[in-house]
Amino acid sequence: MKHAVLTIDDIASINTRPFVDYLLKKKIPAIMFAWGQRVEENYENALYAVKNGIIVGNHSYSHPFFSKLTMEEAIFEIEKNEEILDKLYQDAGVQRTYRPFRFPYGDKGGENKDALQKYFREKGFHKVKDDQIPYAFWKKEGLDKDIDTFWTYDFGEYMIRPGSGVTMEDILNRTKQEDPDLGKSLLSDENGRHLLIIHAHDETEELVPEYYKTLIDLLLDHGFIFDKPEFF
Repeated sequence: MKHAVLTIDDIASINTRPFVDYLLKKKIPAIMFAWGQRVEENYENALYAVKNGIIVGNHSYSHPFFSKLTMEEAIFEIEKNEEILDKLYQDAGVQRTYRPFRFPYGDKGGENKDALQKYFREKGFHKVKDDQIPYAFWKKEGLDKDIDTFWTYDFGEYMIRPGSGVTMEDILNRTKQEDPDLGKSLLSDENGRHLLIIHAHDETEELVPEYYKTLIDLLLDHGFIFDKPEFF
């Protein structure tokens, strides 16, 4: 059976609210990783996610490349967003039980990587349970040890932009092609265990309305079961 934990990056956006509504309609649990500046810009939509049972994690304040930051700057990015998320949960009247973190662009901090992992452990951030992920690259790259939340497959729909030449058809075709990390295609992976990413981008929504429904429906049609996120 194909299993996945669904993660959504870069909330809050205008389409966060309908995105949440679709997850609720399909009874799909998810983690939404919040970009602090965008939460400030679309606060009510971020609040809507928390009130409706979505786990909202930290995706930094300004979405930088962490390898370009000093350790002090990196901690500022994390902690400034923590303040925003603490207030978000308080305003929603929901206890903040879990504190997962995802690096923007998957950039784990370059020379500061080990120090940041130590920081996450000492500050009580939560690791998404990933001990059933079967792919060789997961352990080879040390992802099974890192506290931050990486992914097994990124749909890459954020690449659909004016002039990019990337279409929704391209994104859908990729799911049928062999992925070098998986050693098979996403859709043919009958015993898959995944951490999947879709992005909550209004720019994509403008070009491909309800793109997230297309991606989620594709997974459901191919027998994916969406698991409730669990944490170490």
